[in-house]
Amino acid sequence: MKSKPHKPTPARIAPIRIAPARIAPVRVAVIGAGAIGVDHIASFQKHPAARVVAIADTSLERARAAAGTYGVPEVLADWRALLRRADVDIVSIALPNHLHAPVALAALRAGKHVMLDKPMATNAREAARLVAESRKRNLVLMVGQNNRFLPDVQTARRLIDAGELGDVYHAKTAWMRRAGIPRIGSWFTQKKFSGGGCVYDIGVHALDRCLYLMNEYEAAAVSGQTCAQFGPRGKGNGSWGRGEIDPAQPFDVDDFCVALIKLKSGRTVLLEASWAAHQEDPDCNATQIFGTEAGLRLPPLKMFRQTRTGYTTELVTAAAGPAGDNRMTHFVDCVLGRADPFVKPEESLAIQKILDAIYASAKSGREVRIK
Repeated sequence: MKSKPHKPTPARIAPIRIAPARIAPVRVAVIGAGAIGVDHIASFQKHPAARVVAIADTSLERARAAAGTYGVPEVLADWRALLRRADVDIVSIALPNHLHAPVALAALRAGKHVMLDKPMATNAREAARLVAESRKRNLVLMVGQNNRFLPDVQTARRLIDAGELGDVYHAKTAWMRRAGIPRIGSWFTQKKFSGGGCVYDIGVHALDRCLYLMNEYEAAAVSGQTCAQFGPRGKGNGSWGRGEIDPAQPFDVDDFCVALIKLKSGRTVLLEASWAAHQEDPDCNATQIFGTEAGLRLPPLKMFRQTRTGYTTELVTAAAGPAGDNRMTHFVDCVLGRADPFVKPEESLAIQKILDAIYASAKSGREVRIK
């Protein structure tokens, strides 16, 4: 069935009203001193108005090491103490997935702007509470979907918006690793801490990137399948992360996923994600968009067209857009009133609903309709 050209529907909810520009510095507290938290600190410090004033982690040793490397003046073991401080404007959360929603909700209720690592939550109900709380308190909430900020992705979006592909009707998006489980026995591979496996870890990046390019986030139906073929056998290990390892814990999350997503416009997306798979490429992280006049694939960004003499492949020079290539510096600009969030919380909520539906479909063996 031929899909109708997609015309994005106007947002039903009024946009966030960002407060007028404020006087620098903007003071940031980071919760979580693992590999992701360290990246948050380094990224925030690239903004001239940002000051990372504190870092909290249950491992004081890990927090002190990060503070020493990046010159963070204060280290705490209890993140709740940060929320009581009047000298903290932004709370940046880099914690295991099961803590994303409760810590973000507490920070919003304490009047802090919140930068939250992906996934937004471990279910759409919790994600919706975050969106509602941020709007109620007129605070900036953003999920750090860093793939959107890549110059290839921003350039591709501009090409699609300009009509270079014609009507976009289908997309394939994947992040497939050959041996990239984030260390078996870490919190990533325990469902009680992660909520899910490769779907939440890297599948969400591939999905968000694709839906951003298509400029459509709401799905009508999802058929998904997940499995764990490598992790339970102790195979496919990677090296990512700094968290503790407990080899006695079971590997009880997915290390492979495939899903067919039917968007409300009638367009379709095929999503694949794996932490471990027998494949030629050690790490295949790519999105392909199909249009009536041309197609594209990234990274690197290439366009494909049919001409009178045959098919042509064009390597496109990429350039970052107004949001830049650093999600943290962009977030500071949002708090200062200089920019609107590049990743809107309603979009992240819609993606969370798709993630929920993938797992629900895999469990039931049936297509899941999203209301």
